[in-house]
Amino acid sequence: MNLLQRVVQLRPLPPRPAESHKGTFGRVLVIGGSADMIGAPAFAGMAAYRAGVGYVQLATPRVSLLHTLSLAPECIGLSLPSRKLADAIKKADAIAIGPGLGTGTSARTLLDAVLKSDTRVVIDADALNLLSAGRSWPKRERAQCVLTPHPGEMKRLGKLFGKPEQSSDDEADRIDTARRAAEVFGGSVIVLKGARTIVTDGRRLYVNHTGSPVLARAGSGDVLSGITAAFLAAVAHFDPFDAACTATWIHGTAGRIAGRIHGERSTLAREVCESIAGSLVEYQSQFG
Repeated sequence: MNLLQRVVQLRPLPPRPAESHKGTFGRVLVIGGSADMIGAPAFAGMAAYRAGVGYVQLATPRVSLLHTLSLAPECIGLSLPSRKLADAIKKADAIAIGPGLGTGTSARTLLDAVLKSDTRVVIDADALNLLSAGRSWPKRERAQCVLTPHPGEMKRLGKLFGKPEQSSDDEADRIDTARRAAEVFGGSVIVLKGARTIVTDGRRLYVNHTGSPVLARAGSGDVLSGITAAFLAAVAHFDPFDAACTATWIHGTAGRIAGRIHGERSTLAREVCESIAGSLVEYQSQFG
């Protein structure tokens, strides 16, 4: 196995100047949702706001847009299909695609449009399933990608990088899996979720030790997608690897804080999202 540079110390958060406006802290576009999955893009959008981004737009089907915005009223809506989507992709500093997206033909078209752009993108949930259904990683991909699979999604992706058999609990094997995926997927950053989430770009490695059983619940992955998108945007001017490392630390710590308040058995994804603020305070005290 190629040697990876281990990262332990994470990047400090920059100050937020008094003369800032919403454009200072970046623009995130979340693409996802369906009639049966109205909460997923809302969680991602609100998590991006909590992580410090200045502007969040939710692109979701017309049938579910109003319901989704009722959960995340601070977000700006874009009903799909829309001729304005190409402009929204161009204007975004980062995109999160996949939460509640579905895997139909229209979803594939949306993913292709994002991958042909130059925008930084978090690929999660159904967008990962769309990729795993293909025969190879898209050759025309230009976007700087962060993939956030859980172990099941990574196993489905495994055929694309020659490792369909993987361990979900052996750390050395998980690191090897993520490294091989990062190399084959054109230097994409891989965030292999789990009790100790693995982050690698094929050269550097970060193993996250924050977290809680609270996060083993539907919706928590959508929160991570939103946090990651926020740090891919202009929140801190991080590169994709640093953004992913910071996001996993903040997400895990938010889960711990929320569990302490609401109990490990009862905490909801929305409460993890609400605990991002406290997590950012802890991050700043530890890393500056």
